[in-house]
Amino acid sequence: MERFYSFFDALTSDLSGAELLTAHLKSEQSNFIRFNHGRVRQPGSVTQMDCTVRLVNGKRQAQMQVSLTGDVNADIARGRQTVSRLREWVSHLPDDPYLCLPPSVSSTHRETSSQLPAPEQMVEDVLTSATGQDLVGIMATGTITRAFASSSGQRNWFSSHPYSFDWSLYHHGDKAVKSTMSGFEWSPAALNQKMEQGKERLAILGQPTKTVSPGKYRVYLSPTAMNSVLSMCCWGGFSARATKIGMSPLLLLSTGEKRFDPRVNICDHLAAGAAETFQENGFTRPDRVPLIESGAAVGYLNSPRTATEYDMTTNGAGDGEHPCALEMAGGNLDATRAMEELGTGIFVSNLWYLNFSDRPAGRITGMTRFATLWVENGRPVAPVDPMRFDETLYKALGDNLVDLTSHSEFELSTSTYHRRSTDSSRVPGALIDDFTFTL
Repeated sequence: MERFYSFFDALTSDLSGAELLTAHLKSEQSNFIRFNHGRVRQPGSVTQMDCTVRLVNGKRQAQMQVSLTGDVNADIARGRQTVSRLREWVSHLPDDPYLCLPPSVSSTHRETSSQLPAPEQMVEDVLTSATGQDLVGIMATGTITRAFASSSGQRNWFSSHPYSFDWSLYHHGDKAVKSTMSGFEWSPAALNQKMEQGKERLAILGQPTKTVSPGKYRVYLSPTAMNSVLSMCCWGGFSARATKIGMSPLLLLSTGEKRFDPRVNICDHLAAGAAETFQENGFTRPDRVPLIESGAAVGYLNSPRTATEYDMTTNGAGDGEHPCALEMAGGNLDATRAMEELGTGIFVSNLWYLNFSDRPAGRITGMTRFATLWVENGRPVAPVDPMRFDETLYKALGDNLVDLTSHSEFELSTSTYHRRSTDSSRVPGALIDDFTFTL
């Protein structure tokens, strides 16, 4: 923190006139452990600090990303070169009609101590729990930092220590049981519970595969599968801009033409997630933004640029206007009785290859994956070959929704493109009637 603020203060000494300088830091010190055949195959670590420096003069702006080394003097020299280059660019740029700056200085500081044991202990717990199993997966731990500074005097600092463990127990061929764990506190007991559950389902995968014909079936979507469905809603479904230009997959919900089941309640709950409450341009975000209440659209994620363009009030969303901590309220279904309540139908553990088959209508398609099971009279009897589904959100979360589990699972994004993601979700499982499979 001191190095970053010293770096930034040195750059502001070169400003002149009406120039405004901001810096947005994305940093991590991460450990990655890859498993295969139930053994550690590739341990490693990554330390990186990327800083986006932005220079504003009047209604003109330009920005550039700089990789910091941790050597303050070397970083300051590179930063000053960056500011000089930005100054040259800004002098040739036209005015930005949607340029917006925070109306006031809003400094924040949130820094927590790690609640995790040493990575070596976490690895030992995994190896012990998976004894005798062909486990493949990857674990990520370490510190994630986000920071913002402005020459107006604003300072924002955020640091957290989440972990994610994404793994599969492999059976044979294309048969495997996939599981995830993530959060801020490590629980060997929870790991053992998930591992035992995976072993039970792994045994079912040894049974002859059942081929299910296309049609409508009663299904149970696990929290992981439901998270995949809701992630499609995040492709503009909660975006103020996408709604304004008619590109939202939840457009019919926003106009009131369609509604979800009254039990569907969704929000962006930053206070309960792993992301910071400020964005790249220094606007702060509320701890919670209601998006859907009692099945109806009640709010959107509205970035400062969208708010300026459409004369609206921003809630500090990032330029992408997607939830950083998606949370869906649970229902009354006991998750431990999910198969019993399913009766006869399809238990879906995971989905993949999702896309829109009719975006304006909120219709999505995708494939089942891993331990998808055929259930009869509340008991799993056979694995099911991968199937393609095609269904509208308005049926799955509307007329055909039977219930949601009372327990919701926290899941930290396992994305590591460029850097570890701080996006997260907390989603229940769902029991749904007449879910359409087409292949």
